[in-house]
Amino acid sequence: MSLIAEPRGFDRGYTETVTRPVMEENRRVAGVARELGISANLLHRWKRELCELGEQAFPGKGHLPSEQEELLRLRQQLRDMTAKTRHLEKAIAVFMPKRPQGMGL
Repeated sequence: MSLIAEPRGFDRGYTETVTRPVMEENRRVAGVARELGISANLLHRWKRELCELGEQAFPGKGHLPSEQEELLRLRQQLRDMTAKTRHLEKAIAVFMPKRPQGMGL
């Protein structure tokens, strides 16, 4: 028997089912967690996520809420545009004719 607990995966249906008694029946988190054999902290976190995110809570492995997906997409787009701007600035510097010193604009 290992002393290190193996991580368990919980699907969306399970997390919603176990948070229901806490939210709808006003049962205590510690009691429900003890009955189910899960951590009270984990159940508190699930309850908080469900209250804050509603239908977007528990998106599953590898999935993010839509706002976070959009934020990641916009950050990537900003990185791409910044890189393109730097390349264009370097190209302009190469192809612009050199002006003699002492001449104004």
